[in-house]
Amino acid sequence: MITISNLAIQFGKRVLYQDVNMKFTNGNIYGIIGANGAGKSTLLKAISGELEPTKGSVEMGPGERLSVLSQDHFKYDECTVLDTVLMGHTVMWDIMQQRNELYSKEDFTDEDGIKVAELEDKFATIGGYTAENDAATLLSGLGIKEALHQKMMGELSGKEKVRVMLAQALFGEPDNLLLDEPTNDLDLETVEWLEEYLGNFEHTVLVVSHDRHFLDQVCTHTVDIDFGKVTLFSGNYSFWYQSSQLALRQAQNQKQKADEKRKELEEFIRRFSANVAKSRQTTSRKKMLEKLNVEEIKPSTRKYPGIIFSMEREPGNQILEVNDMKAVTEDGTVLFDKLTFNVEQGEKVVFLSRDPRAMTALFEIINGKANPVRGSYKWGVTITTAYLPLDNTDFFNTDFNMLDWLSQYGEGNEVYFKAFLGRMLFKDEDILKKVSVLSGGEKMRCMIARMQLRNANCLILDTPTNHLDMESIQAFNNNLKLFKGNILFSSHDHEFINTVANRIIELTPNGTIDKLMNYEDYIRDERVKELKEQLYAL
Repeated sequence: MITISNLAIQFGKRVLYQDVNMKFTNGNIYGIIGANGAGKSTLLKAISGELEPTKGSVEMGPGERLSVLSQDHFKYDECTVLDTVLMGHTVMWDIMQQRNELYSKEDFTDEDGIKVAELEDKFATIGGYTAENDAATLLSGLGIKEALHQKMMGELSGKEKVRVMLAQALFGEPDNLLLDEPTNDLDLETVEWLEEYLGNFEHTVLVVSHDRHFLDQVCTHTVDIDFGKVTLFSGNYSFWYQSSQLALRQAQNQKQKADEKRKELEEFIRRFSANVAKSRQTTSRKKMLEKLNVEEIKPSTRKYPGIIFSMEREPGNQILEVNDMKAVTEDGTVLFDKLTFNVEQGEKVVFLSRDPRAMTALFEIINGKANPVRGSYKWGVTITTAYLPLDNTDFFNTDFNMLDWLSQYGEGNEVYFKAFLGRMLFKDEDILKKVSVLSGGEKMRCMIARMQLRNANCLILDTPTNHLDMESIQAFNNNLKLFKGNILFSSHDHEFINTVANRIIELTPNGTIDKLMNYEDYIRDERVKELKEQLYAL
């Protein structure tokens, strides 16, 4: 349990939030949401003690242990992988060090024996004798194979380190767990493992994440940080989003009577509850639905960018044809081989692979930016494309301000381009900023504005949710669902894939899996699982 009393955080003249009073209780998982810069990670730092609040206090239950997902991936480079995980339980690790020190003494005394006996008793009580096995199980669940467990952390790749640090945070089932973007750099299968793990976790969890599906799967409550206010709601992200949008529409409808509004909200809760109860969501197990009430539903003050893709012309019957294509890296690693497919009208295709470089290679090839080792591709004569690359660095190596930058990619006057930037939530004073100094999220919004100018009938998107805040992701997602043209994309966002894609093509070094089905069905199909293991194992 974590209790926050009269918390205030201020940096100079900027007040992040103040008078925050909240209690986070056992058995619940709290998803913390808010725009970029709202103070989500700062709140976790204040709770962990890494940051001293301007005012107020944070307390945990008597004797409770706190664990935090570390963001310092170099801190343990001189330690083995297994020891790094064990260090996550600081009390246990301290006892282990004291035991080892005493046992290594040459002049072992009776007093030392008594001390060792006490330590052994404490060690047994906190599960010390199964600790290494428990740590190894966690690592394996997170995709770190046994062969790596005794290696030094400095020998691991960045993505492997991320998984080890997550195992460290989870180790020993802490009473209170703080997770800041725990799904970053995890593949979709590992994210699902983490969802299942947290679904069975009976302690207190606070999590910051941009992954909407992950928040929906694990969270019983939502903490919204919005314009300096921190508000706690029952329910997961989807409940918060849908209910706040409904309340906003009601607030704008001046003619609707109060009793009609209440009935509409009650009906929304009833429908939402029924849908969740039928699903496999962990939220239902934690009975979050019992606490949903009309009084909690309030309009959000959040602003969502106006992402609207329009087509200048309808696509013909021939979209894209790829024949017997192969791609490799510079060091000879095969990314995909024997790739053959034909895109039909209206198809929205997500490309998957255990190696994300495979999707980038394919998109670069079909956009004329790279050449395959073998094979060919052909676009239909009616097709116009708009490409959102994974790496947009080259686009912003310029002294142009935002307005001049965007005007390179379309025809129109200043008012016309200002309107596009305004839809992407840039203010008048923003558009004169040099694009070279923009944040990652701002650059992505500029790239999306650029794409909209093309009025293309085929969108090519390489991991489009990178660097975007939740509002931008939601707006992007909503428009792509309605887009009438074709979409070819890759993503690590479960919700994005599941709601946009109607066809799935998985790229492997030894062939392709091509299925006309939604993503949820794809990942649960036993025949697909068997085929994947065969193709990746060859």
